[in-house]
Amino acid sequence: MKSLLLLSLLALGGLATAIVSCTHTAPPSQVQATTEIHKAEEEARPEIALVPLPSKSRYLTVHTRGGWENPFVTVDADTLLLRVTHEDANPSAVGQGGLLRPAGARREVLTIRLSELPSALAALPESAWPYGRVVAIEETPASTPALRPKIRRNVEQTIQVLGELGIVIDEWAEPNPQGNR
Repeated sequence: MKSLLLLSLLALGGLATAIVSCTHTAPPSQVQATTEIHKAEEEARPEIALVPLPSKSRYLTVHTRGGWENPFVTVDADTLLLRVTHEDANPSAVGQGGLLRPAGARREVLTIRLSELPSALAALPESAWPYGRVVAIEETPASTPALRPKIRRNVEQTIQVLGELGIVIDEWAEPNPQGNR
């Protein structure tokens, strides 16, 4: 009887130890990354607030990536691709978008980390926001099924950061062969 009681107490003690050791705390690197993001958001918020509110009538009519002129974020497993379309430096309408002045030549793609997104967006000139304070976002189309959950978590974190900055999100679905949304 005593051995059964002793065995029960040992099992109960083991269970209590297992419960205590299972409490989840974020690793120091994750806490530091979250702190960096919040600090970057606070610094970027005043600059981004200067960008006008979005105009739905302008951006909801865009159905191709090539036609999107505001910042466009593609989320990968570990990085973000930020595509920015710069303003045409030539004020003349002659040849605009033609062979000598293609719109694609004004596009720049930056590879950044999530913690750098607020400062990267704050550094953009107002001319990079023709639709107002709205950003298109998509998951990277070139990934393996094993990376999909990690990419989706990064998309959710990116959406949270953009929301904290007061930016409207236009989430694009996985592309089809024609390149449409």
